[in-house]
Amino acid sequence: MANKDQMEEVAVTVRSTGMPTNQKKNVHEGRGLRPTSRSATEEYYRRLRRNLQAAILTAFMVPLAIMSLYFHMQFNFTLKESGKLHLTTLAESQRNTIDLFLQERVVNIFNLFHRYDFTLEPTPDNMRRNLERLLEMSDAFVDVGFLEGSGVQIGYAGPYAYLQGKDYSGETWFRTLIDHDQNYHISDIYLGFRQKPHFTIAVKQIFDGNPYVMRATLDPDKFYLFLRTIGRGKGANSTLINKEGKYQVVDPDRGRVLDSSDYMPPREAVSGANEVKTNGDAELMAYAWLKEVPWVLVVNQPLRIAYAQMYRARRILIAATFALVIVMSAAVWLITNKLLRRAEETDLSRKELRSQLLHAAKLVSVGELAGGVAHEINNPLAIISAESGVIRDMLDPQFGMDCSPEKIRKELDHIDTAVFRARDITQKLLSIVRKNEPRLTSCSVNRLLEDVVSGLMEKEFSVSGIQLFRDFDPHVPEIMLDADQMRQVFLNIVNNARDALEGSGAITLGTSHDDKLVRVKITDTGKGMTSEQMEKIFLPFYSTKDVGKGTGLGLSISLSIVQAVGGRIEVQSMPGAGSSFTIVLPRNQTEESANV
Repeated sequence: MANKDQMEEVAVTVRSTGMPTNQKKNVHEGRGLRPTSRSATEEYYRRLRRNLQAAILTAFMVPLAIMSLYFHMQFNFTLKESGKLHLTTLAESQRNTIDLFLQERVVNIFNLFHRYDFTLEPTPDNMRRNLERLLEMSDAFVDVGFLEGSGVQIGYAGPYAYLQGKDYSGETWFRTLIDHDQNYHISDIYLGFRQKPHFTIAVKQIFDGNPYVMRATLDPDKFYLFLRTIGRGKGANSTLINKEGKYQVVDPDRGRVLDSSDYMPPREAVSGANEVKTNGDAELMAYAWLKEVPWVLVVNQPLRIAYAQMYRARRILIAATFALVIVMSAAVWLITNKLLRRAEETDLSRKELRSQLLHAAKLVSVGELAGGVAHEINNPLAIISAESGVIRDMLDPQFGMDCSPEKIRKELDHIDTAVFRARDITQKLLSIVRKNEPRLTSCSVNRLLEDVVSGLMEKEFSVSGIQLFRDFDPHVPEIMLDADQMRQVFLNIVNNARDALEGSGAITLGTSHDDKLVRVKITDTGKGMTSEQMEKIFLPFYSTKDVGKGTGLGLSISLSIVQAVGGRIEVQSMPGAGSSFTIVLPRNQTEESANV
């Protein structure tokens, strides 16, 4: 395209100078004739510059290409091994954590034999207390049972009451535990009597020469959540597979429990990593065999993430080579200069387009804000209009209504209430767009949080079945804050957490600090938010609550207050898993800096 433009430019110049036809042909064909005009000279040196650039680049690029190819191969090999080692280390770390988790669960069950109320003839209350003890240790436990050496379950607590009295003598895990010297056994995931995936941890003790077994089952879904919690690799998914190649714990998007896995690591190596193609996508698979149970942990990661360091090094190598060519090839300076000018023009065009887009976004925001204000103020205006109409009717004799001062005053009270509501909305709106200068004093965030939730609110939570937990750092220093405004921030977020619970649940208040920042974390176990909702929660008049239950200004005002003292609000949420709001405040905040 550039050559075409240059040819058109030459053609225009030729026509403007009135060159003879044969000279036009010489200019276009370039037969080595000496240029006789300015346009012909520009074309001649343009062609000469291109030839010189090609010669210089060829002289430098041939050895540079050989050297780059060598380093590229070395980088590929080294960084691929580094990526494999990193993912293998991640798999081994997760493997150790899972082994520790299973060991802790075994110890939890062993401890039931040593409780003060342990008996060889357990009552339902004994078993219920055993289950409560296990659930205190981990919510992954489902039920607990006590079996005689014959395999009959003589004690049970859990959601499957029909398992009381069941004979487990034919179950593989029971026979393995009884017939071997090891005093505990962890089974594979199976369906069992309940026809629902679960796995069993059973321990054995000998009393008066007779074996007794205490067993508990664990929920694979809770175990999957635990596996997700300990996963730390970017874009990495973890899966547990037994020695027969059946999924024990797996991401629902990858497969289902007890399905056969497409990839089965070798048993010869305790851990390792391989490149595998699954469903047409290349992935790096790292594995590590567990010690407590014959399962293998497989951590898969797309190659674009696993080898990100290699790709980054490759880009750096290419960029360095290109930069070296530019530095050593003085003949390309003119072209570089031209490219920079074009880049500058492109950048200016991009900035102009960005400015237009920002302007359009502002217009959209203004429209949304105006719509919210109109909707919120329309309700009190409607009340005022209706009440003024009632007063007119009361004063009209033909309606025969009671127009005593008391009745009129009552209607005026309704009007006052609506006016105050409209005033409150406008004041909240102004507090968003107007910068208020806070009155800063030395405050303790622990005390401010306690002021908000203690008393009536805490009693209200108790009546509603809401548990309130405090995890305050007693060493949090006092910082400069506007106490009233910060209480309002905490109150807004706590109220939102209460509304998100939609009934019983838990709210946790926590504080922490480091050398520069103080953090206040408010967490709930409510319904959570989607990513689309999280993008809008700080917009004025946006609310996830039902109509009439909120104005949508609380978080907007809270953010303005926190930003006024140099802080920020961080939000984490997942649908169905609750939300967490963290107010991050600077320790060295002063009144002068807040007023800037």
